[in-house]
Amino acid sequence: MGVAKVKNVIENSIAYDAYIEKGDIIRKVDGKEIGDFLDFKYLTSNDYYVITVEKKNGDIEEIEIYNDYFETFGVEFENQLIDSPKECRNKCIFCFMDQLPPNMRDTMHFKDDDVRLSFLQGNYVTLTNLSENDIQRIINLKISPINISVHTTDGELRKKMLNNRFADNLLDIMMRFKEGGILMNCQIVLCKGINDKENLVKSVYDLKNLFPNVLSVSIVPVGLTDYRDNLYKLEGFNKEASKEVIDLITPIQNEFKKELGTSLVYLADEFYINADIPLPDFEHYEQFPQIENGVGLMASFKKEFYDALCETKEKDVKCTKKTVATSFIAYDYINKFVLDASQKCDVNTEVIKIKNNFFGNKITVTGLLCGCDIINELKGRDIGEILLLSDSMIKEGSDLFLDDVTIGDVEKELNVKVVLVKNDGYDFLECLMM
Repeated sequence: MGVAKVKNVIENSIAYDAYIEKGDIIRKVDGKEIGDFLDFKYLTSNDYYVITVEKKNGDIEEIEIYNDYFETFGVEFENQLIDSPKECRNKCIFCFMDQLPPNMRDTMHFKDDDVRLSFLQGNYVTLTNLSENDIQRIINLKISPINISVHTTDGELRKKMLNNRFADNLLDIMMRFKEGGILMNCQIVLCKGINDKENLVKSVYDLKNLFPNVLSVSIVPVGLTDYRDNLYKLEGFNKEASKEVIDLITPIQNEFKKELGTSLVYLADEFYINADIPLPDFEHYEQFPQIENGVGLMASFKKEFYDALCETKEKDVKCTKKTVATSFIAYDYINKFVLDASQKCDVNTEVIKIKNNFFGNKITVTGLLCGCDIINELKGRDIGEILLLSDSMIKEGSDLFLDDVTIGDVEKELNVKVVLVKNDGYDFLECLMM
C-alpha cells in the first residue's frame, strides 16, 4: 500500500479550497484505503465524498467534499503512482535498457511495465504481467488510452522476442479491451529479419481489425548501442532497408486511409531520413497521435518553424552569435531552417552535429545526446555566446543529461550560456533571434 503524500496543490482547486497543504497525507476516501493513483481518481470522481487527511503536524482530519461540477481534486503527489511501479518481467532481444553503458545512475536501469504509468505518463507496456483481476480492473475503471508495445501479433514469435512464455495472448487481451471500450495506441519496434516484412504486414492488419479502439500504430527502428556484448545479434536499418520498410507500409497506409479515413499506421521519422526520402507532409500525420515517439516530430517542427518565419518581420540588427548542437539525424533539417531564417534575419548561428560516443555512433537521435559528447565536440571552438540545445536531451524536472553531466557543467567547460529549446518550431526561431 503506497503513501499519498501531497507534493503540490493546484491553486483554486478543490484541494486548495479544502486547505490541503504540501506534506499532508491523504489516508482514505470514504473510509477506503488508497492503493494507487487510480483508486484515488476513481474514489474522488463522485459529487460527494469524505477524505481522511493526516496533516503535517500529525493531526487527523475528515473533510467533506462537495463536487457538483465533477472537478479533479487538484493535487500532485510526491509519488505520482502512489504505489510502487510494476517491474518488467521480459527480456526483450532489443531492449535498450540492456545495452546501456556501465556506471549509469540506478534509475536508468529500472524497467517498468505498468499499465497505470501508461495511462498517467504515456509509457509503453507489453501487457505480459497482467492478472485476470488487472484486466478486469482496467475495463471497470476505464483506464484509457493505454500505450501498448506490440512488436508482433504472432504469438510464438512474440514469446521469442520478449523471452516470455506468457507473451502470446496479446490479441486476446486487446480484444477484451476493445469490447470494454478501452482505447489503445500501439508500437512496433522493428528488428530486421525478425518481425519485419510478411510478419509486419500481418501485425498491421491484425491491429487494424481492432480499429477504432486501436487509435494508432507506430513503427520505429530498433536502437542499437555499442554495448551489446552477449546480447542477441541485431542489425540496424541502413538506407536500403529503411526504403524497403517505407515501400512496404506506404500502400497499406493509403489503403487504410481510403477504407478507415485514417492511415492508422505511421513510420518513425528515422526511416525517411535514413532512406534519404522526403518526410511526408504535415497532413499525413493527422492528429500526430505518437509525436512523442518520434513519429511526425520533424514534420510538425518544420511547419511550426516556417509558419513562425512567415509571421516574422525582417530584422536588420545582427543577433548574438550562437551555436546549435544537434544530432546527425536532425542536422540537415536544422541547418536548412537556420539558413532559411538567415535570408530574412541575420541570425548569426552555426549548426554543429554531435557524434554520439557515449552510446555509440549507431545512435543518431537528438534525445540521446549526452553532455560529455557535446563538451568534447565543441571544446576549443568558437561557438559564440549562446549554445542552443533541445530540451529532449535533459531529464524532465532536472538539469541532467543522460550521462549525469549538468547544464552547468556544459556552460562552465565551454564558457557559454546554454538555452534549452522546446520541440517547437516557433520556440526555435525565437531562440535563433535572441
